Amino acid sequence: MLRLALILGLLAAFGPLSIDMYLPAFPAIASDLAADPSAVQATLALFFAGLAGGQLIYGPLADRLGRRLPLLAGVVLYTVGSIGCALAADVDALVMWRLVQALGGCAGMVMSRAVIRDLFDERGSAIMLARLMLVMGAAPILAPLIGGQLLVVAGWRSIFWVLTGAGVLALVVVALALPESLPADRRRRQGVAAIGLTYLRFALDRRFIAPALAGGAAMGAMFAYIAGSPFVFIDLYGVGPGAYGWLFGTNAAGLILASQMNARLVRGRSPAAIMRMACTTQAVAGVSLAAIVATGIAPVGTATGLAMLMVPLFLCIAVNGLIMPNATAVAMSPFGARAGSAAALLGLLQFGTGAISAALVGALDDGSAWPMAAAIALMGLANAGFGWWTPRPASPATGP
Repeated sequence: MLRLALILGLLAAFGPLSIDMYLPAFPAIASDLAADPSAVQATLALFFAGLAGGQLIYGPLADRLGRRLPLLAGVVLYTVGSIGCALAADVDALVMWRLVQALGGCAGMVMSRAVIRDLFDERGSAIMLARLMLVMGAAPILAPLIGGQLLVVAGWRSIFWVLTGAGVLALVVVALALPESLPADRRRRQGVAAIGLTYLRFALDRRFIAPALAGGAAMGAMFAYIAGSPFVFIDLYGVGPGAYGWLFGTNAAGLILASQMNARLVRGRSPAAIMRMACTTQAVAGVSLAAIVATGIAPVGTATGLAMLMVPLFLCIAVNGLIMPNATAVAMSPFGARAGSAAALLGLLQFGTGAISAALVGALDDGSAWPMAAAIALMGLANAGFGWWTPRPASPATGP
């Protein structure tokens, strides 16, 4: 199980690594490629879109061909995209190769969830996903720090060469150490119409859609923080790039700690019950953050003001370690026969909501911390609503 967690954690971390590692390099990329900052921001927005939409392709392929073949193809595509980013001659090429990178990287995110559902029941999935988040959670801590150091030592292109190396490593590990988890007799061949009907049935099934949307709102709160925190921390509160990495890492450490607590909590409580309470906590913390910003009691440019923001922010991010594994386990538990498609739609909802939330922060930009705080509060309230809408009885491990 430890080996499986490490392998699947590496695959699931493609997204966080590819997002967080190059955030400190935005100004350098804009300068080197003679591009507007908004054009560099587009490389992030399109990456989000590719991560979200690409999963809908891999889900049915995983249910039809098994997990290994689509996964290997995705890792190869991710590696090629990373090389293209490292060699990009202008920002338009960087945008295109970031999309390729995202369409490859999302395969690991779909397959990691599908493999876990193949091998474990709901409670076991929640435990395994919590272990997965221990590996994944290291990415937001280490990625900005590594990216910042690579930027100083070797320039922004070195970041994408390191991501290329991660792709090659994943390709070797999957080829040699990850067996197929879906036997041939459990695979399903579906046409386009049948695939669309499968997704529609998931969307209309409260057992799936309620926890999936709860997880999506939690991801939305996370992406609002990712999109807004560089401006809030660095520009408004005067935090240096190096210190920003440590603050970012502190919140990620809270997420890791909560995810490891979850592995113990699910042994005595249902994943759905833990998810509901964590969703409520995120809503309260998000509203508190918005209230602090709206009332102006956290003075801009002061250590005291920053500390007042960090407390609710820490809670908002940390409880994702309780929300995400349990929301995923509860949503996928009834649908073992189509785990690949369920994982794909789940990923679309999570990253699609995240992309919308990040875009909302940009659209509301007024030179203050309010857009980030408002988006986090909105996602927290939605999260609580979907969490409590999730059916209380545990669903059997059967389904369409």
